[in-house]
Amino acid sequence: MDQSAIADRRQLRRKLTFWRVAAVLLAAAAAFVAVAVNWETGAAQNHIARVKISGIIQDDTELLERLERIERNDRVKALVVSITSPGGTTYGGEVIFKALRKVAEKKPVVADVRTLAASAGYMIAAAGDTIIAGESSITGSIGVIFQYPQIKPLMDKLGVSLDEVKSAPLKAEPSPFHPASEEARAMIRRMVDDSFAWFVDLVADRRKLPREEVLRLADGSIYTGRQALQAKLVDKLGGDDEIRDYLQTRDVSRSLSVIDYEPPRRSGLFGIGIDSADLLKGLLGLDVGPSNAIEKLGGEKLFLDGLVSVWQVGRD
Repeated sequence: MDQSAIADRRQLRRKLTFWRVAAVLLAAAAAFVAVAVNWETGAAQNHIARVKISGIIQDDTELLERLERIERNDRVKALVVSITSPGGTTYGGEVIFKALRKVAEKKPVVADVRTLAASAGYMIAAAGDTIIAGESSITGSIGVIFQYPQIKPLMDKLGVSLDEVKSAPLKAEPSPFHPASEEARAMIRRMVDDSFAWFVDLVADRRKLPREEVLRLADGSIYTGRQALQAKLVDKLGGDDEIRDYLQTRDVSRSLSVIDYEPPRRSGLFGIGIDSADLLKGLLGLDVGPSNAIEKLGGEKLFLDGLVSVWQVGRD
């Protein structure tokens, strides 16, 4: 066989290999799309969904979308929300609270208080039909805070000043470049008081407590799980067994698998935003994902905009 024929054969072999690989990739893509459609339409086996909320709470679009999928999926018979958070923005807690209550209109929702569920973390827990906490967990810290830096002393040391012309005295207040005026402090106080009243009313309504009692508890104090149980801020002490016991009273079988609904870790084939581990969990009831990272306990730096409901360790 001459060199020309050998070259032609090699080129033909390369073409065949390319089209075989392309066919396999297209088939895999079709399979991923089919599985995704089945997942979205609730083709998974009956199970209990679990969502873990940890770290600083903010407005989280991806989490809200996950909760919406859980709400729509008829195969999800209950939702367990495991919370390990010192809190976060008041608005972030509000939107997650409302999303959880929307899920609770269709299926039982259990709030599982782990190491720490304070401030906006407790706000989220209050969305549960029941709250189950560890005996030594930390919860409470019902309240709202508005913080802003003050760098004028540093500017004075550096010999730097800032001039400004404003349309009204309260525009862009409070400012880090000068102490807040009495009018600005009064404006901030009104905002904090209004959000605090909303938070107190939310707790009073969800926990079926007199508002005066919630006000007494809402002095910023934190409570252990045992103390929170005495104060009626939680319903029961315990963990997974107690969660199963409660769900059984809501006609959710103890035999159902608990499936973690996690945020996507990577894009699927051809950019399809599907996590194959989550798909296998839902369809087969298998826990095949990687182990969870160690949950951070208030480790994020708190430079959050707006009103904040957060318990900060080590504040002066």
